[in-house]
Amino acid sequence: MTTAPRPAAELSADEARRIALRAQGFLGAPDRRAGVRGVLRHLGQVQLDTISVLARSHELIAYARLGAVGRRTVEEAYWTDGHAFEYWSHAACILPIEEWPHFAFRRRAYRDRPHWNHELSDDAYQAVISQLKTEGPQTATELGGAKNKGEWWDWSDSKIAVERALMFGEVVVTERRGWKRVYDLAERAVPDALLHDDLDDKECLRRLVRQAGEALGVGTRADLADYHRIKGEAFDAVVADSGLVPVTVAGWGKPAWADPAALATEPRGRHRTTLLSPFDSLIWERPRTERVFGFTHRLEAYVPKQKRVYGYFAMPVLAGGRLVGRVDPARDGRTLVARQVTLDGPKAVPAVAQALREAAEWVGCDAVAVERVDAPELAPALVKALG
Repeated sequence: MTTAPRPAAELSADEARRIALRAQGFLGAPDRRAGVRGVLRHLGQVQLDTISVLARSHELIAYARLGAVGRRTVEEAYWTDGHAFEYWSHAACILPIEEWPHFAFRRRAYRDRPHWNHELSDDAYQAVISQLKTEGPQTATELGGAKNKGEWWDWSDSKIAVERALMFGEVVVTERRGWKRVYDLAERAVPDALLHDDLDDKECLRRLVRQAGEALGVGTRADLADYHRIKGEAFDAVVADSGLVPVTVAGWGKPAWADPAALATEPRGRHRTTLLSPFDSLIWERPRTERVFGFTHRLEAYVPKQKRVYGYFAMPVLAGGRLVGRVDPARDGRTLVARQVTLDGPKAVPAVAQALREAAEWVGCDAVAVERVDAPELAPALVKALG
């Protein structure tokens, strides 16, 4: 475990929270000129997930920071003109193309690992590479089919081959088409100036730790290492040279580091009011969310229905720099249905109503219906606030 040097600053819990909000794009005027690509570059990654309720998570990330940007605009910003690629970071993520060199450490690690339970002949691997070279970008289906006839993990040889080539860096995911990965050769998809593995592991890790600090503003060892899923020992080896500065945060009880730029000016400006995807980097790490916001949340999509507390895809509501409730949304035609709403007292009602109205309009709904409120006495006020 790293022993932090003398802290450069002592922050209150409230100061740390505001720094985190600004770093993540929720405090101050949004950078509309930079748009979705600006959000991606600043966050360093946007997590992908298969669940789609209001919209898919990577769309919700942009919406939460920029407001009602068109969903097609979001997709085009991510996937056109070679601005981004998909790779394994915090999870499966969209990454700015300029970060390609900094994942050399992970590509090398994958090449050195055993091939898990998927046996594959050299011929099958080369066949996929040859097909991509000859026919251009392809989905797994176009490469010969994603699955055999067994269970969902029973991948075909072509799927195993192309996923292995993706991990090794010979192949790149350049877009999602109908939610299917589209693969292309790295030599064709990555600009020549970036297409290299020249950086050693420490240089890669220093950059990613620094980038995590810039995106989070302030964080503990666990927060910063988890951002790109870096091992704690690897974090320890590079943090002193990363450019982040040690700080203490009241009540955290753990060493922390901050982006020096985040400490240079006091966070000011307007707070966003919005629904948050559970996969949003503001809240994706449960211990950090509890520490920064005093708010306990977990995704219950994979919890048996009878054991869910807040709902299938409960989305925290951010307002005034606080997490003030949760909404488990669904769609019924042109109605956004709040299956379950959890409110942090009467003061949360206007903010939750605003978040619901704006989200409904964004996804093309013209009405909002509320099925259940955890505090039934607040239901009439919520319905009235929704208009």
